[in-house]
Amino acid sequence: MLKSRLINIFLLWIMAISGFSQSSDSVRADSVVKHSYIPTGIRIGTDAISLFKTQFQDNFSGWEVNADVDFYRYYLALDYGSWARTFKSDSGNYSNDGTYWRVGVDVNFLLKDLDRNMFFLGARYGKANFSENLNVVAYNDVTDAYENLEYAHSGINAHWFELTTGLRVKIWRMIWMGYTARFKFGLKHDNTENIIPSDVPGYGRTNKDSYWGFNYQIFIRIPVRKQPPVIVRDKK
Repeated sequence: MLKSRLINIFLLWIMAISGFSQSSDSVRADSVVKHSYIPTGIRIGTDAISLFKTQFQDNFSGWEVNADVDFYRYYLALDYGSWARTFKSDSGNYSNDGTYWRVGVDVNFLLKDLDRNMFFLGARYGKANFSENLNVVAYNDVTDAYENLEYAHSGINAHWFELTTGLRVKIWRMIWMGYTARFKFGLKHDNTENIIPSDVPGYGRTNKDSYWGFNYQIFIRIPVRKQPPVIVRDKK
């Protein structure tokens, strides 16, 4: 059931890319004379939501750095972040701490925009390395008393896949803002004794087979060469 649902989502995503590409290519055939796959700039930014949660939520601490490089309509995207989270309950506490990264490609469909704004679809591969700790209050039948039990693991590896979509908009000169919505799936992690990881840095809660994520990002664009103009030819 899950595999069938993921396959359907993936096919719809591919069809969306194909449809946008055909539509964009049909217009571009009449309007754009030439293009170049040589990068013109690098955008470097951060996720504002992670900073907000770190400031105002007691159970989360983290940050994320985002970057992308343009190759005409294709953008190489890289993310790196730190993540620590704590879950408390009457019977015990769970906490983790680690780092993660993602790498992938975004496809831009706003090719005729003079400011190079983006509406994109893309894909990512994500990987995390983290440690976790579980403190549990359990009843011991032998001693007829409650005991505090502690379990810990370090060096845990996890990986997953993402389908992405979002916007990047030029606000002022070198300042860009935008968002990225992520459909996360295919999570795999190391086998650990006594504990099943409840949360994976960069991915989120593990009690679902798939997971939605959202980032609101602020970027600075660093030019590496002069952008070629968008050349438009009148239709006959």
